[in-house]
Amino acid sequence: MNKLHSVGLKTGAAALRQSVLAAAATLCCVLLPVSASHAQAAAPATAVAQAKPVKVALIESLSGAFANTGEAVYRNIYWAMERVNARGGVQLPAAAGGPRPLALERYDSKGQNEEALSALRAAIDDGAQVILQGNSSATAAVLIEAINKHNEREPNKRVIFLNYSAVDPILTNEKCSFWHFRFDAHADMRMAALMDVMREDKSLKSVYLIGQDYSFGQAVLREAKKQLAAQRPDVAVVGDELHPVGRVKDFAPYAVKIKTSGAQAVVTGNWGNDLSLLVKAAREVGYEGSFYTFYGNALGAPAAMGDAGIGKVVAVADWLPNVPGAQSEAFYQSFRERFPKPQDDYVHMRMQLMVEALAQSIERAGSTDAVAVARQMEKADVRLSGQGGSMRAADHQFQQALVVGVMDKKGAPGVKFDVEGSGYGFRVVRQIPAAKAQQPHSCSMQRY
Repeated sequence: MNKLHSVGLKTGAAALRQSVLAAAATLCCVLLPVSASHAQAAAPATAVAQAKPVKVALIESLSGAFANTGEAVYRNIYWAMERVNARGGVQLPAAAGGPRPLALERYDSKGQNEEALSALRAAIDDGAQVILQGNSSATAAVLIEAINKHNEREPNKRVIFLNYSAVDPILTNEKCSFWHFRFDAHADMRMAALMDVMREDKSLKSVYLIGQDYSFGQAVLREAKKQLAAQRPDVAVVGDELHPVGRVKDFAPYAVKIKTSGAQAVVTGNWGNDLSLLVKAAREVGYEGSFYTFYGNALGAPAAMGDAGIGKVVAVADWLPNVPGAQSEAFYQSFRERFPKPQDDYVHMRMQLMVEALAQSIERAGSTDAVAVARQMEKADVRLSGQGGSMRAADHQFQQALVVGVMDKKGAPGVKFDVEGSGYGFRVVRQIPAAKAQQPHSCSMQRY
């Protein structure tokens, strides 16, 4: 079944076991809500803990090459649900069971689509009403198809799918689904944000495109070529390469080709070990160009690059720790207090907003019925710590601001916080409002 329970049960992850059990003891098995203004939010934690929970299933790689990315997601979702449950759980009318906690359960997909489908069946059998996944667009695509079929076959056991990181544009275009909601900016949106910075670098004349050989990596390279041709036709693409996902242990041959090509910059959507190993190999062969990345702001990449990355590693995100503002700073510091280990330092604002949107939608629906919740999720509008966003009903693509940051030493202007204790952080160089970040869609959705 590949299931690992969490939130006051068993975590199945040694790195988190102690902190989770301590949190459970402190919060009395709390599982959390949406707006503290509700009268019921004052209900004792013990009463909420005894209520029937709303089961949420996280299906992710929790072992293997990308286990670190799955664990980073788990920490974020767990923390977000703690916040909701600490407010008293999702506030439902008495007829719907009254205040109820959110309960998070872990299912290990082992980085395989078939395992993810098996985990989906297990989660539904266990009573999950919400499915979470995101660290693979290929997996997201098969889950969307499977959930579509399941919801048609078993209308009394329907589920909704919240996607926090699978950013292949097709998922909210040709494959859009009433049951699927994406909370990350898709690849074309992220590439446009990077291009906003690249467009102003007039010294840039050549780039090397490299990515993981699956739907997302292919989409990134395809969009990079399209946007470069449209906005920087003077920039030559001197390399265009895909590599196996999670199976390359030595990126030196790729790094040598990049250096030999004479490329002034690398554009990549790589994530996890595929990014950190690529960056490390580039440093070791003496490559001195820049990296324009989707995920270069954490998971070992800054430490792997070291001083060689200062001013050269660029990352796009929905939020970065050094986004200006007291609310943003307090948000980040509260995460670091909750998870103080340097290796746990990877917080995603979008995942916090996603859980807030879930709680908001359940409350507005007055029910946990999948159709009712999905209809409210289409209208979700959430704010947290000075950040926020809203769901676009037409394609279920969350609309939010994006930021672009450049790596620098901690303590440099605009770099109060570093990453994972590396001594390097990201200075925000561009803030792109949601209205500018949005892209057109081609979704034609069957509604319920």
